[in-house]
Amino acid sequence: MKSRARNPELTLLRRSETSYPADPGQAKLEAFRNAYPGRNYWVKFDCPEFTSLCPITNQPDFGRITIEYIPGRRCLESKALKLYLHAFRNHNTFHEEAVNRILDDVVKAIRPRRIRVIGEFNPRGGIAIRVEASHTMKNP
Repeated sequence: MKSRARNPELTLLRRSETSYPADPGQAKLEAFRNAYPGRNYWVKFDCPEFTSLCPITNQPDFGRITIEYIPGRRCLESKALKLYLHAFRNHNTFHEEAVNRILDDVVKAIRPRRIRVIGEFNPRGGIAIRVEASHTMKNP
């Protein structure tokens, strides 16, 4: 199996059964080697069905998470990201915390040259919230 030898670190993609983590802290963000590390190019992930729980009311909050990044040496694997974002479903967090945690966790996992995470949350009480957090590596 050529792909297995090429990317042995990708364990979630190989599984025939998918187990969903109950909390973002239990999720594993996996990555693979960037085939074009000398080139700046953008990767964009769009999760239009993001869900978390309000830490005060315990009611569900719905929104869209967009992650845009310029990879360094590693690229984020999409199935692992899907499972990670799904783990917020039963997690109590404010919108600002969720967006910044996603940014921190992705930066830790892949050390991108640049990254931006945008959370656009559906209105509750007549007010929609948009949170944007970004990071630029000082020495990529």
